[in-house]
Amino acid sequence: MGSEEKATKRLQKEILGPLLDWYAKHARPLPWRKTRDPYAIWISEIMLQQTQVATVMPYWDRWMSSFPDIASLAAASEASVLKHWEGLGYYRRARSIIKVAAILNELDHQGRFPEDYDTIISLPGIGPYTAGAICSIALDKPTPILDGNVIRVLCRQNNLQANAGERQVVKLLWQIARNWVELADAMRPRPQRVCSHLNQAIMELGAMVCLPGKAARCEICPIAKACLANRCQSVADLPRLPKRPKTVKLGRVALILEHCGSVLLVEPSADGHNRGLWEFFTLPLAEARDSSAAVEEAVSQILRSRQATLASPAEAWKPIDHTITHHRIRLFSYRIRLKKALSAQPGEQWVATDRLVELAMPSAHQQLRQRLVGQRNKQKKRSRRPDRAS
Repeated sequence: MGSEEKATKRLQKEILGPLLDWYAKHARPLPWRKTRDPYAIWISEIMLQQTQVATVMPYWDRWMSSFPDIASLAAASEASVLKHWEGLGYYRRARSIIKVAAILNELDHQGRFPEDYDTIISLPGIGPYTAGAICSIALDKPTPILDGNVIRVLCRQNNLQANAGERQVVKLLWQIARNWVELADAMRPRPQRVCSHLNQAIMELGAMVCLPGKAARCEICPIAKACLANRCQSVADLPRLPKRPKTVKLGRVALILEHCGSVLLVEPSADGHNRGLWEFFTLPLAEARDSSAAVEEAVSQILRSRQATLASPAEAWKPIDHTITHHRIRLFSYRIRLKKALSAQPGEQWVATDRLVELAMPSAHQQLRQRLVGQRNKQKKRSRRPDRAS
């Protein structure tokens, strides 16, 4: 037996076999693991990008209930699709899904999701990882995957000390991932759905056991004996990742402009990342620090420019801090009741407060909507109470 054959046998015996056995016993019962439909797997993979599994599960269930196939998705309005996506963030993912549905609904695909790698990766919003995940998980093909969890497992197994963000290291990791899944595919007798289960096992191990830093649970890892980082006691130091971009602090002001039970909403610019959503009237601040004078001056300036007349003093709400990529944003907000409705300009509309929940909004504005609706409901309850004196 040659050295290469020995290495293959060792990898299959010490890593691939134990991983598959561990996955069979410990895999979480996630809803998308009950289907082999490439469309359903695609939706789950897009939703799971930069989003935790627990968050995605109810979204995936609602999505599959409303859009069970390509045809139903292609027939849906953009507003409906974005509303189903509301809360997941990164709305460009949802817009890519809309584009793919339109493409696949054309006659050449007859509404079916393709089953070959080259066609899948050519679709908008689908890169090597997602294409590999669809082909392996749904179709049991020996295509590699490489996400954060997989990178962590592979770097530790091979004790890779180089920066995992460097091009050559990424290329090496893809080669290792491909080698693992192809050797799993070559196992004889071939385990049932071995490519699907192996790739999911690596991801599951990274998510549940091979955790970042000192949180790694090496004592229960099924492949700890084969792990070079474990032998070298360097698990907590791997993978070595590039430095994150410096956080940029920004400030914005949201005005909840009300008149007769309706509020003024604005649609962000067509080239922005929130395109297709609706926001309360928002304007940027020169700085993010909590300067009441600066915020109030900005509010006064915009109200003067729109010739707005207040029915009562503006009500300041607690600021909301949220993060978009490396931007840390502090959103100041004011509830403002107007004597007269402002004329809606292009990209604006007055919407009844009771209908706000029908529209998709960015996460920070969802919080403002929740506050507003909550206050309105309390006011309605108070108005319904009988007069104690009567």
